[in-house]
Amino acid sequence: MSQNIKLKKGFDINLAGKAEKKIAELSQPETFAIKPTDFVGMSRPKLLVKEGESVKAGTPIMIDKQVEDVMYSAPVSGEIAEVVRGAKRKILEIRILADKEVEYETFEKHADVSGISREAAIDQMKKGGVWPNIIQRPYGVVASTEDTPKAIFISAFDTHPLAPDMNFILEADAKYFEAGVEILSKLTEGKVHINVNSDSADFFKSSKAQINTVSGPHPAGNVGVQIHHIDAINKGEVTWTVHPYGVAQIGKLFLEGKYDASKVIALTGSEVKTPQYYKTFIGACVNKLTEGTIKENGHVRFISGNVLTGTQINSTGYLGYYHNQMTVIPEGDYYEFFGWITPTTKKLSFHRAFGLLSFLGGSKKEYVLDTNTRGQHRAFVQTGAFEKVVPMDVLPTHLIKAILAEDFDDMEGLGIFEVIEEDLALCEFIDVSKNDIQAILREGIDLVKNS
Repeated sequence: MSQNIKLKKGFDINLAGKAEKKIAELSQPETFAIKPTDFVGMSRPKLLVKEGESVKAGTPIMIDKQVEDVMYSAPVSGEIAEVVRGAKRKILEIRILADKEVEYETFEKHADVSGISREAAIDQMKKGGVWPNIIQRPYGVVASTEDTPKAIFISAFDTHPLAPDMNFILEADAKYFEAGVEILSKLTEGKVHINVNSDSADFFKSSKAQINTVSGPHPAGNVGVQIHHIDAINKGEVTWTVHPYGVAQIGKLFLEGKYDASKVIALTGSEVKTPQYYKTFIGACVNKLTEGTIKENGHVRFISGNVLTGTQINSTGYLGYYHNQMTVIPEGDYYEFFGWITPTTKKLSFHRAFGLLSFLGGSKKEYVLDTNTRGQHRAFVQTGAFEKVVPMDVLPTHLIKAILAEDFDDMEGLGIFEVIEEDLALCEFIDVSKNDIQAILREGIDLVKNS
């Protein structure tokens, strides 16, 4: 039975630089890259290709030695140009010099996906490169093909700062999304939940899924928050999540018989001249995106993803596997005397540290924020603020303290199975102690997962 979830806790960060709903022309980058670091929990990547070898879109180029039947595939065709390694020869990037015209590996086509068995669907998804779209809760890692989840969740909207409009980036893929949902429905004995808001397009409302409505401030769009209110995870249970883009990609594999890594991404942020959408492929080098599109006022930070959970890259870096957005904001590596208390209308503060001035513009005011934390790491201060931005029956302050103390019983009792980094990212944004909350949470998750 469909549910209607109304959330009150949370906090919207309204930044300047939202993308206009327009797909601009883009000269495709010369190189693309797959980064093992994009896949949380992948500790032992193994290369299946060598430098100089030719590949097609969909050619397996890497596996995880812990789950050797899941293939990580090339997003475009071309030549393996370079394998970038770090300390102890750790693989950091597999770079591909792309062909001008993409050639695809071919997989079995299905005009009607309704008759496909669960086993056949899993086998084609593993070989076809789309399985990494399925993320397991708890832990937030690529799902195991050996598990049967109690439910599968899809969040059809995103409430992160400057997040792309899901309706817009997937409007051309409606039939693939429907096919993807039907394939996913074969993988669980429970329900496929599609969680929408008041603005979600009709094509998200699949007949093969339970449609739930969720409203409220960020993090209402986080699938972990939605799981908590609809069908919470208990110890020993497994739930899977899939991004809407991943659902459509799964549908394309079965209907078209190819691994299609093309995607529409949003170039956003206050330092972008004209924030808008571009069509490219997974792992694209961002140099073509940044050429002539960034304001000429100097020092900026490039982020693959959003400002809360994204990854810092440089102007010639590569988009993350799971990112549908790139954000450019001012760098904040400067010292501001008494910057944390100076009255101003230009800074956003959850705690109203700048007095009422910071809220004079109302909830619709757009802010130009930089990366300055306005203070250094200090003793952990318990303010009760974390609980105001996490709309879950989880005590984030106590959970973080339990992780720091490596108290396994408290970690489990306080809800570590229900959260991953994005669910507590707002805590990091409002933390007066300047703790790296997301990194601490991941340490705790790894401790519990490996215990």
